[in-house]
Amino acid sequence: MELGFILATIGLGIMFGLSGVGSVIGLVIAGSSGVGALSKRPEVFGQALILTALQATQGLYGFVGFIIYSSTVTPTMNWFTVAIVLGAGLGMGLVNLISAIHMGKVCAAGISSIGMGHNAFVSTMIFAAFPELYAILGLVGGIMMNGLIK
Repeated sequence: MELGFILATIGLGIMFGLSGVGSVIGLVIAGSSGVGALSKRPEVFGQALILTALQATQGLYGFVGFIIYSSTVTPTMNWFTVAIVLGAGLGMGLVNLISAIHMGKVCAAGISSIGMGHNAFVSTMIFAAFPELYAILGLVGGIMMNGLIK
């Protein structure tokens, strides 16, 4: 088995794995706040659920990247392609990991505020869009890197 194939496969794993881990951590951060808010105000379940679920998108972006790149990874690939797949995996994985965790913190703060009776749903969605933007840019960057493969 060639070293390039192994490195590219590791890149795919990093892309999908770190994205998923980030989503899970973000979901737990926001979900924990949701449980606390619901103990005070059960009627905010829908808002808490939506704000908790937002962090799942980063895992989906990692999965999309995995699908895009998986057909590229073969035992006979050249080193340039290996570098692109490994680089895209690291880039997308790290951006999604960090974005999801911090998005979870933003959403957790909003959920806590909603649980205290404040009308913070829309403003929390707006603030959550900022880390989401970077996850989207990570996906777009990964897709553009795939275009470099000949």
